[in-house]
Amino acid sequence: MHQLGERGSSGSPTSVTIGYIGGGSHGWAHTLINDLLQCTDLAGEVTLYDIDYEAATQNAELANGLANRSEATGDWTFEARQNMDDALDGADFVICSIQDPVEETFVHDLDVPQEYGIYQTVGDTVGPGGIFRSMRAIPQYREIAAAVREQCPNAWVINYTNPMTVCTRTLYEEFPDINAIGLCHEVFETQRLLADMAERYIDEADSVSADEINLNVKGINHFTWVDEAYWHDHDVFQYLDRELESKKPLPQFEPGELRGESYWINHQQIAFDLYDRFGLLGAAGDRHLAEFVPWYLDIDEPDEIHRWGIRLTPSSARTEGGEGPAKMQRHISDAADFEFTESGEEVVDIMRALVGIEPIKTHVNYPNRGQTPDLTAGAVVETNAVVTGGGVAPITAGKLPREVRSMVMRTVNNQETLVEAGFAGDLDLAFQAFLNDPLVTIQRDAARELFADLAEFEREYLQAYNLDSAAVLEG
Repeated sequence: MHQLGERGSSGSPTSVTIGYIGGGSHGWAHTLINDLLQCTDLAGEVTLYDIDYEAATQNAELANGLANRSEATGDWTFEARQNMDDALDGADFVICSIQDPVEETFVHDLDVPQEYGIYQTVGDTVGPGGIFRSMRAIPQYREIAAAVREQCPNAWVINYTNPMTVCTRTLYEEFPDINAIGLCHEVFETQRLLADMAERYIDEADSVSADEINLNVKGINHFTWVDEAYWHDHDVFQYLDRELESKKPLPQFEPGELRGESYWINHQQIAFDLYDRFGLLGAAGDRHLAEFVPWYLDIDEPDEIHRWGIRLTPSSARTEGGEGPAKMQRHISDAADFEFTESGEEVVDIMRALVGIEPIKTHVNYPNRGQTPDLTAGAVVETNAVVTGGGVAPITAGKLPREVRSMVMRTVNNQETLVEAGFAGDLDLAFQAFLNDPLVTIQRDAARELFADLAEFEREYLQAYNLDSAAVLEG
């Protein structure tokens, strides 16, 4: 394995090897390819692993073809590997971005709870969908951590997969000496919101970019909070009261009003309602925030959630698959069809920081080592951190207000319980977390029946793919 931070002669790029788990992706993989091929500070090899080897091979073919384009100033080669150990052998970085087959997992996660009157706006972090996604992810991430321990124990693992907290926490539980962080996009939207506010409320602010907003981030993934925000030396957080008044009364919409709008629409009504109630701004998209707080999803039919400026994401939106496969074929047949962009992702900047090129301050998901002193030690929390050649140094974010802490701790406790249940193969313990989830407001017997229905789908899926993870569903 390369020594991180070791640059080549005459200022040549630092050579690294990246093992990419989920390398057959038709979405995020293309973003990574885009960013690496425009990076001149790093160079090397990317080994792509996916249970769909053909898809990983297509991405390698696409990337190697794009490397010949004039816009591709980076020096990278890409190769698909048929097993995880080979893909991670000697890696300096491991990137995880995986997705189970939607038709066999996500559809049931969303549709079956609706039969019991439980609606989910996303279903990938909490709620019945988030819990069963966690139960699928834990054995898979144990396998990843074990492969890292054997093949590249000093590598930095960067996780993009949801449920972010449970996946990252599992890596540390399986391999305590692992170096791993989780990255999420949600806080960036809050930075953009505050950048827009800075332009409107601060006279000298003009064309403020999101990365100029310095936030104090605290909480857990998708239930993250901000209690300070500055543009240079200007306090932007103080303008939230004026912004809130301009939005009142909340909610602003009528049931059914958003029919026909994008499923991903977000008017930040819930973020501001939480600020109105608790004095902290919810720093994730409203579709995520709604699932942690039961009163937003206390609805009798899907259109009622429109009152808060968001829509449920139905299973049909997940199974349509977008234009990914068709786009891939266009890219392969004509490399000019691929458009190089500024993605806004930070993974390449984080790798540059970890090899000692340029430090970066950002928000990461990382075990709690005091950065949020009133949350469970060792649990994965989301706060700011400084990333350098010396590693990841989380920044102390301070305590949460009592009421907010109570809501956050409910999810922290459930996620810790799910990890324990996953490692022990204890279905009864997992059911305790299920009962304690804020969206599971039905009677206990009905909850047990729902849990059993979802568990049966999970068991069939795991057996179909010959995954050892079936043990967690044998309780």
